Amino acid sequence: MNETLGTLLCAAGGLAGAVFALPFRGVKGWKYESYWFVYALAGLVVFPLALALATTNDLFGVISRTDGSTLSACIGFGALWGLGGLTWGLMIRYLGIGLGLAIGCGLCSAAGTLVPPIAKGEAGELVKDASAVITLVSVMVSLAGIVLVGLAGKFKEGELDEEAKKKAVAEFDFKKGMIVALFSGIASAGMNFGLQSGGAMEKASMEAGTGAAWAGMPVLVVVLLGGFAVNAAWCLWQNAKNKSFADYGKSFSPWFLAGLAGVIWAMQFACQKAGEPAMGDMRYIAFAVVMGSCVMFSSVLGVLLGEWKGTGARTRIVLAAGLATLAASIGIAVAAKSMAA
Repeated sequence: MNETLGTLLCAAGGLAGAVFALPFRGVKGWKYESYWFVYALAGLVVFPLALALATTNDLFGVISRTDGSTLSACIGFGALWGLGGLTWGLMIRYLGIGLGLAIGCGLCSAAGTLVPPIAKGEAGELVKDASAVITLVSVMVSLAGIVLVGLAGKFKEGELDEEAKKKAVAEFDFKKGMIVALFSGIASAGMNFGLQSGGAMEKASMEAGTGAAWAGMPVLVVVLLGGFAVNAAWCLWQNAKNKSFADYGKSFSPWFLAGLAGVIWAMQFACQKAGEPAMGDMRYIAFAVVMGSCVMFSSVLGVLLGEWKGTGARTRIVLAAGLATLAASIGIAVAAKSMAA
């Protein structure tokens, strides 16, 4: 095991999750459902399947030999994530990259990290020794950082006039954004539920000769397939409702940009599954590291994009404290892994 490497891989996944939406800013002339379908096709089907084929021995054999209950759990939780993922883009539209991802990822991190071990009857593993306790502390510190970033967003909402808000985020609406974020964040935790339900598939993958770092790729393919089914159904329904099928033939640029967004998005969970084997018994924290890193990097990106321009000293101090707390949580996670080693 290389705990530090595993943690850094998950942090790199968080960076991918923070920047994935940037290509959407260049999409012009397409309806939301059209470019979201291309994003889903590239990120939930094409890229993960290509990655798994390149890294897994006998991919389809591994999946076919997996028991039905495991496949059902992975697909079902993937579909749950799909419901949350549908509104992830709306959350960013209403709250901006920095604040939107902070709140959404915070809820997703809390539910996705702590529920799986508790649901499996392994709650004792969270406090079994000093290393486990420090790891749990790192999750709590990460959540504290996310709360601080969210608080800064609330301060921002009260300080800026409507014109300033719209200038930073064209469709800024704190109330709508919070409602969407609550649903999206909690439902999106289904991603980690699905990824942690595929242990039997990972074992079969290693038995087929796949290295530990890539053994989780078949799980990723199946979970994301469940998510794609939900996203595709909604997008195509909206295409029919809004008569927007013509978007797909208008130009190549949106295909490329939305597809690029999908590939970047998928990298966050590819990094998580590649980093988990190095984290040993504490692999459950991998999701928290991804989400915490995503919030930290997205908040920095929000600053660079001018989403916090015009805010007061109090708001900026709270935002800085939140970012520092998130950075500290990753450092604590690395320290816990070193202690375990």
